[in-house]
Amino acid sequence: MEKSELQLSLFIKQQASALGFTSCGISAVRELTEQKNGFELWLTKGYQGEMSYLERNKEKRYDPSLLVEGAKSVICLAFNYYPKEKQNSESYQIAKYAYGKDYHIVLKEKLLLLLKALQTIDPSITGRAFADSAPILERAWAVESGLGWIGKHSLLILPKAGSYFFLCELIVNVALEYDSPFALQSCGNCTKCIDACPTKAIESKGMVNATKCISYLTIEKKGELQKGALATSSFIFGCDICQDVCPWNKFAKPHSEADFMITPFLQTLSKQDFEQLSSNDFNLLAKDSPLKRAGYEKLKNNIAVSKDAES
Repeated sequence: MEKSELQLSLFIKQQASALGFTSCGISAVRELTEQKNGFELWLTKGYQGEMSYLERNKEKRYDPSLLVEGAKSVICLAFNYYPKEKQNSESYQIAKYAYGKDYHIVLKEKLLLLLKALQTIDPSITGRAFADSAPILERAWAVESGLGWIGKHSLLILPKAGSYFFLCELIVNVALEYDSPFALQSCGNCTKCIDACPTKAIESKGMVNATKCISYLTIEKKGELQKGALATSSFIFGCDICQDVCPWNKFAKPHSEADFMITPFLQTLSKQDFEQLSSNDFNLLAKDSPLKRAGYEKLKNNIAVSKDAES
């Protein structure tokens, strides 16, 4: 028997929960005209730096119907990556999202399982899965789907849950029951994220200059970093400073996803170990990890610049 839009939507959310997703919201495909203006302004300011891929396929970024043929619904999902076990706080720091296996791989697998489950209900359903892997305004769609709001650090915050979440999407060719956009902006007068950023990358509410951001500098920026580029930060791959100080992250609860647990090797590395890291050690550390994106030479340069800032 054919299921109604509501029944299909409830089924999707039940399956998403079973796969370990914290939140799931659904929106109708449309052009995000309001968010388009903000993104265009960000690009005009040159805040994307060397990330030229952000300048390509812009119309697809604003309108998923140009990205997925026959698209009618955007299913937005959030997956918790806040860890129970963390690095030694005295060591050089890796952003928490990179503690375990590459999230692109893990989440894509889960999304495809969700799509397969949908197709057991209705074989005519088609769609594409995206885990930070295509021109999609992920945070905008998450707000549109009712998951949360975009904080002053430009990251999505889930109410009573915080911001340590991966976002991903399943765009499908079937109409569903749609959630209401998240209407509140609940940061109030708090500026802790802005004040804590050592490179002053958050230039105004929700407007991050990536060319100053430690995450960009330690991963995306090509070539060697200059002395002082990381200010006093001990982060050598990514950065969690603006999230660590956010009051909403007092609600963060540790995840239970085995693939995102910190690797024993990373957990035991001291500053001296990082400074003496060989290329073979890096290959072990970066196996199936987001750390591969930086590469050995860049990570070593990041360590040297961070060490210099502390001396």
